[in-house]
Amino acid sequence: MSILKYKKNSTKMFTNKRLLGVFMIFGLVFVLVIGRLFYLMVSNSKVYKTKALQQWTSQISIPAKRGRILDRNNNELAVSVEAYRIDIDMNTLRQSLKSKSITMDQLANKLSIILSKSSKEISDILYLKSPNGMPVKFATLARKIDKAQADKIKELKISGFIVSSDSKRVYKNNNFLASTLGYTNSEDSGVSGVELSYNKELSGIPGQKILETDNVGNQLPYEDSQYIAPVDGKDLVLTIDQTIQLYAEQAAEKALTANKAKSVTITVMNPKNGEILAMVNKPDYNPNDPNGAKNKTGEEIAASWKNNAVQNTFEPGSIFKVITSYAAISENVVNDETRFPDPGYVMVDGYPINEWNLTGFPDQTFQDIIKNSSNVGFVKLGVDLLGKDKLFKYINLFGFGQRTGVDLPGESKGIVRSIDKTNKFDLATISFGQGISVTAMQYLAAFNAVANGGTWITPHVMKEFVHVDSNTNKQVLDTTYNNFNKKEILDPNMSSTLRTYLRKVVTDGVGKAAEVPGLDIAGKTGTAQKSSTKGGYAPGKYMSSFAGMSPANDPKITMLISIDEPDSNNYYAGQTAAPVAKELFQEIFDYMNSK
Repeated sequence: MSILKYKKNSTKMFTNKRLLGVFMIFGLVFVLVIGRLFYLMVSNSKVYKTKALQQWTSQISIPAKRGRILDRNNNELAVSVEAYRIDIDMNTLRQSLKSKSITMDQLANKLSIILSKSSKEISDILYLKSPNGMPVKFATLARKIDKAQADKIKELKISGFIVSSDSKRVYKNNNFLASTLGYTNSEDSGVSGVELSYNKELSGIPGQKILETDNVGNQLPYEDSQYIAPVDGKDLVLTIDQTIQLYAEQAAEKALTANKAKSVTITVMNPKNGEILAMVNKPDYNPNDPNGAKNKTGEEIAASWKNNAVQNTFEPGSIFKVITSYAAISENVVNDETRFPDPGYVMVDGYPINEWNLTGFPDQTFQDIIKNSSNVGFVKLGVDLLGKDKLFKYINLFGFGQRTGVDLPGESKGIVRSIDKTNKFDLATISFGQGISVTAMQYLAAFNAVANGGTWITPHVMKEFVHVDSNTNKQVLDTTYNNFNKKEILDPNMSSTLRTYLRKVVTDGVGKAAEVPGLDIAGKTGTAQKSSTKGGYAPGKYMSSFAGMSPANDPKITMLISIDEPDSNNYYAGQTAAPVAKELFQEIFDYMNSK
């Protein structure tokens, strides 16, 4: 082979190797590019798709309309009305402000005037940062504002504000039934009362609107938004009767003023099914403006929110003698021959227990000690005739020291002394209602069992949930209350006997001020000393109560009236609570008989 031909072949081979190397490099790059594209478009597509969607879409939550709260006759108590909310796409807002040469502080001042909030409150939202210290992407500027305010924000012509529909809770009768209804917060969630207990059912399910936007956050006109409709909350029908509630509200307000009392609590029930027909706590608050009380401390405002019938405990005093009396009848420790001498006091373990009537009573029968509300008689009944084990058996049977399960938040379970730590003197005072603490709900659940012939039933304010059919505009039943937890705890005949004794309390005894001719009211008064935070009992401070039922032979209505710290010059329940019961029973039965 010639030298020229050899060189030519060598050059060709070298060129081929270079081309092969180039092709190999291009092939490797191509494989890497394809691999990267596969990673981006297939393996990791969800991540980048999500990021892209976040950049060109805005998601707006559409609140569901909160269900109404109605009384048992479909009178509206709480409703939600149309309002507006303002959310902010912060990135779009910053760009818009920059293009218009407006500072955040200047914007805060403008918004402050429109929304009637301080500039600082607005600035705190505009400068809001996430937990990692970075500026947030979205923020809520205002909720539950009216159309005029929303229109003024639109008139600023600043991009980034998202105006959408909202609702505002309105309590149509202001303070009426306040502690039972409760109220909602700025997010339309229940804070107290049935608004909290049944928040899930009332709230419904929020919807969603997804918009495609341009680089400054404006919706693209040629793109369809995605819309998921909200599911409105259901309407809650209460067991409350608006008319009976009104009578109870007026009676409580009158009693509060007349007795110069700290507070008044009234609860009215149907003993046959546990329905609460009225529930009042005075003083109270306006759930339309729960923080709006003027000249009141934070502690006083918080106290006005409480539902005393459910959340507060008190020493019941002589109304507890109903429980001790049933125990005595059931255990057969008394008969027509039993006598209770009463010189005005009794010594227990070396300590005197005085009769409320310091001169005492002549020898009394069992019926007499109930009629006269004799402390000395009940000490003998509890200590000498029943004893600790038997009395505590009935304390537990009636449900004291246990929550009733009433469908209202914050229920207390009361305070029952441990049987092992109860001495003879403790037993003596418990027998007539001191040294034990109960709630109004606990007491009425027990009292109802006496009234209805022996059945313990859970007290409740829910009657049913309904919704209005959009096609027929008629009310449709969704569910009814069914958590009665009925327990047969008493003998019907013994309950009937006790009711005849309680009837005598009103006709001939300490409860005469509650008597209404023709209504056959049976009941029991109770005047209890209030315990002191320093130990013992506070001088001049009492809880005066009246528990009543009517008619005595087959009660349709029960009620408990408690007056906390009435005027110390006139504090006995027969003088304070019983007259309130008389007027209230009369009004309720006049109303019921007129229907």
